Amino acid sequence: MKKGFFLFAFFLVFSKTFASFILIPMDDSQKNHLKAYGIAYWALKGELEIQWLLNYRGGSFLIPNAPAVSKECVIRGISYETVSDAQANAMLAEIGNPEVNQDAVKLEKAPRIAVYSPKGKQPWDDAVTLVLKYAEIPYDVIYDEEIFLDKLKDYDWLHLHHEDFTGQYGKFYGSFHFAAWYQAEVKENENMAKKLGFSKVSLMKLNSAKKIKEFVGRGGFLFAMCSASDSYDIALAAEGIDICASIYDYDPEDPQANSKIDYSKGFAFENYKLSTNPIEYEYSSIDTYQTRRQQYGMTQKNDLFSLFDFSAKWDPVPTMLCQNHTNSIQGFWGQTVAFNKNYIKKNVLIMGEAKAFNEARYIHGEFGKGTWTFYGGHDPEDYEHRVEEPPTDLTLHPNSPGYRLILNNILFPAAKKKKQKT
Repeated sequence: MKKGFFLFAFFLVFSKTFASFILIPMDDSQKNHLKAYGIAYWALKGELEIQWLLNYRGGSFLIPNAPAVSKECVIRGISYETVSDAQANAMLAEIGNPEVNQDAVKLEKAPRIAVYSPKGKQPWDDAVTLVLKYAEIPYDVIYDEEIFLDKLKDYDWLHLHHEDFTGQYGKFYGSFHFAAWYQAEVKENENMAKKLGFSKVSLMKLNSAKKIKEFVGRGGFLFAMCSASDSYDIALAAEGIDICASIYDYDPEDPQANSKIDYSKGFAFENYKLSTNPIEYEYSSIDTYQTRRQQYGMTQKNDLFSLFDFSAKWDPVPTMLCQNHTNSIQGFWGQTVAFNKNYIKKNVLIMGEAKAFNEARYIHGEFGKGTWTFYGGHDPEDYEHRVEEPPTDLTLHPNSPGYRLILNNILFPAAKKKKQKT
């Protein structure tokens, strides 16, 4: 009897606490879009079920009204609104209308996040770790040794920092081979390759690339930006071919490398040509770095790309990945700035493009049970962010639409149990 009373009392308290909802708007009324993703992740860690309202006010979040949620929103400077049960039901009914391009997707479990990054990465290296820290989303750092030891099985989502999976150290030799950070990077990678039993760094990186591919095939979610995207695909396609000049691995490259590439092994690209100049700041013809200014007259003013408008009810995955408060995004440079559409495989989904310049900026695909997403460019809020410059201060860019695309990918795995309509 006593036990039943306490259960009833708990139910009353629970019902009163969750009798309404908190709406986190993600349109222009939101003071801090980036931290809003952090509160969604925080709520998932607290085992609160969230509704991601696709295409509703910029991709808003509907969260049960636990007092801790509103308090945390205030602490983090996030805009929120309290809505009643009746208001929430009306909102969901409106979203569920078959004639409205909106949908509500349940986010069920916070994904376990890993970032593939060297322990001594430079502060200018990676936009993803910057925004994860700013949004207060926890992550673990892993690198080649952890992948070699099969630690990837402990995670749901993996980001590849701006890595060179071909073993050419970003092809920075021409500009930075006397720099202390470059020499330290070479030494650390060579020592690790030796420790793990590989004769060359390129073979260690290939091993990591193949294990990451297995991770995706088992159902993992992969996200890569800038040079981690095309260099990863190239490393897979160049398996068994020496594409590194002697300045990188102390023996000559295969002069017939371009004719031996197996494009079927990569995720995203085909029919491209490798850059055979060892000191050229370029891996292949995939990247538009060299042509966008010369051929198209690209400037910061016209460097924009557009997000595609997908059907929320029929294509929930790309819809989630493209949630934003604007469809036009300011472009930004990087070692791999964008992907030449001539070399993108036909089964790859282009989610963001600069059509006038024949380049894709944001692409997505499936492999096995998992998915991958590639995003061109280095830092969405520093147009020409250069090596050895200080990291971006995201307190100055709390509403960055370019950074929002990164964070969409963080929450996407939480909805992985939702079945797509056929």
